Amino acid sequence: MATSRTRMPSFQELTAFEAAGRHGSFTRAADELALTQGAISKQIRQLETTLETVLFERAKGRVMLTAAGRALLPTVGRLLQDYVTAAHSVMASAGSEVTLKLAVLPTFATRWLIPRLPRFLASHPHITINLVTEPEPFDLMAQSVDAAIHFGAPNWAQADCIRLCDEAVVAVSGPAYAERYALNCPADLVRATLLQQASRPGLWRDWFAAMGFVHPFPFRGPLFDQFAMTIEAAKVGIGIALLPSFLVEQELADGSLIQIAAPLLTGSGSYYIVVPIDRRREFTIVSFVDWLVAEAATSASGRSKNLLTEI
Repeated sequence: MATSRTRMPSFQELTAFEAAGRHGSFTRAADELALTQGAISKQIRQLETTLETVLFERAKGRVMLTAAGRALLPTVGRLLQDYVTAAHSVMASAGSEVTLKLAVLPTFATRWLIPRLPRFLASHPHITINLVTEPEPFDLMAQSVDAAIHFGAPNWAQADCIRLCDEAVVAVSGPAYAERYALNCPADLVRATLLQQASRPGLWRDWFAAMGFVHPFPFRGPLFDQFAMTIEAAKVGIGIALLPSFLVEQELADGSLIQIAAPLLTGSGSYYIVVPIDRRREFTIVSFVDWLVAEAATSASGRSKNLLTEI
């Protein structure tokens, strides 16, 4: 049976409880919220009365969360953060007719998507695009996003996966590093430090196999959990990296990274724009998906020409 709203805790009570629980102090909570200690104490007493549960133990001027309070605190913290995020989203998009919330892979967004977004926004000025990072598949509805960028296989439940592009992986390093260790072909890489990508644990092994060379320690080397960090590590000379070519277009063009050995390795998956099935025909989503697919086709065509020239 649904709880009557008249018996639900107030926003002020939850805010006071979260601050006091986080700080372990009514005084510090009062300072943070610009209230008196008495006001904080009153809000928490009202919350305890509403929930019919003691949330803090009070002894000798100190307060400590009870077991019930400790269980409640994380949930209240997430609820308040969700409220702040939603309120900020409304304020940020107040001048737009439509908002599109897109979950993205961090490095894909910073290196590929964001530099191209001005072209979409110029032709769709009524749309505001909000980006959030989500590195793993998730429940689209639970996260309240309109679409997601996904790498892997097109196997997202209750969603359409529209292919954007495949992935060509290249071995790159800073020019000084390549010169220092005389890196010209796959066999030379036994002298190099292999930068490892946490999301692609078998990438170096597969690359060497495709090159027809067996490296004795393909899994050994510093581990990074985002491509952006791997790129910077390669640029400053920590080692050699295997990276999707489209993520390092600028570095290869300006010479801060160079490609080691011409052969490429096709990645084990593709990039997709993922949309909930029941929203696939919405005009805003159709407009963005069509634009994104066209941009990916243009980008892939340009990369193919450049890589063929290099080889």
